[in-house]
Amino acid sequence: MRALLVEELAADYAGCALRDVPTPEPGPAEVRVRVRAAAVNFPDLLQTRGEYQHKPPLPFIPGLEIAGEVDAVGSEVTSFAPGQAVVGGARLGGFSEYAITPAAGLRPKPDRMSFSEAAGFATAYLTAYVALVRRAQAQAGDWVLVHGAAGGVGLAAVDLARHLGCKVIAASASDAKLAVVREAYAPHATVNVTEGFREAVKTITGGHGADIVYDPVGGDVFDESLRCMAFDGRILSIGFTSGRHPVLPVNIALIKGISVMGVRAGEYGRRFPDRGRENHEAIWRLAREGLVTPRVHAEYPLAEWRAAFDSLADRKVVGKAIIRPDL
Repeated sequence: MRALLVEELAADYAGCALRDVPTPEPGPAEVRVRVRAAAVNFPDLLQTRGEYQHKPPLPFIPGLEIAGEVDAVGSEVTSFAPGQAVVGGARLGGFSEYAITPAAGLRPKPDRMSFSEAAGFATAYLTAYVALVRRAQAQAGDWVLVHGAAGGVGLAAVDLARHLGCKVIAASASDAKLAVVREAYAPHATVNVTEGFREAVKTITGGHGADIVYDPVGGDVFDESLRCMAFDGRILSIGFTSGRHPVLPVNIALIKGISVMGVRAGEYGRRFPDRGRENHEAIWRLAREGLVTPRVHAEYPLAEWRAAFDSLADRKVVGKAIIRPDL
C-alpha cells in the first residue's frame, strides 16, 4: 500500500516521504480500514518534528483521525464487518491507503455525513464539547467569545455554542475567514482581532463582557481577553497557536472573579471514563441528528500531502483539511 512515512524527525517535513509499504494485518481485537478520508491536525505536523507528547519510534505513519470502510477484522472482533462504513482512529496510521485501529476506537459513520466530514469531526467537536459543556457549563444566553474561530477547534466551538443557545462572537485575524464563518454558521457577531478586540467585545455585549472565552491561541489574545470578560467569567485555555504561553495576573482574576480552565479533552475522558463515553455519545448524537455541521475546507490526494500540511501550517484552513487516499 502507499503511505506517508516519517523516516526521520526534521523541520519542514524533510523526514517525510511517500513509500510503498506492506499492507498491515489486524491483530485479534483490531480492524483494518480502507481509508477514504483522514483529517490533518496540528499534532500530526508536530509529530513529524518530534514536538508532540506522543513520540512513536521511527519510522511511523502519522494520521490521527480516519473514516473509511472495514477491509478486514481480527479474530475477536464481532462488532464490525467488511464493507461497513466507519469512523474513528488511533494515534497513528491515517495517512495511508489502509490503517489498523482497535475495534474499540471505531464507530459506524453517520449516514448523513460524508467520509471527509466524519474524519474531521471527533477531535474538534470533542474538544469543543468538553470545553463548553463540561468545563465552562455554558448556558443558553451566555456570551461566548471564540478565538481562532476559523480553525478546526474554533469553528467547532462556534457551531456547538450556537446549538447550545449561546450568543457567539467569532474572532479571527482575517476578514476573509470571518466572512466564511458568517456565511456557514451565522454567529451573533464577528471581530477581527488584528487591531485589538477589547472595546469591540464590550460594545457588542452592551458592556457586559464575555461570559466564556474559548482560547486556542494564547499569547496576546489571552492577555486582552482577560480585560473584556464579564464578572464570574470563564476563560478556556485550549492551546497556544500563537507560540507564547501567557501568564495570568491573579489580581485580575480576583477583581473580576474569573476562572481559568485548562481543556484536554482526551485526558478528561481518561480521568473520567464514564463521562468520556458520555462525551463521545453526545457529539455523535448531534452529528447523526444533523444538529451540528463540520466544515471541510479542502480535500487533497495522498500524493499532495505536503499541500495539505502547508494549508494548516500557514493558517489557510477554515474548518478541516482532509487527505483522501482514494483520490
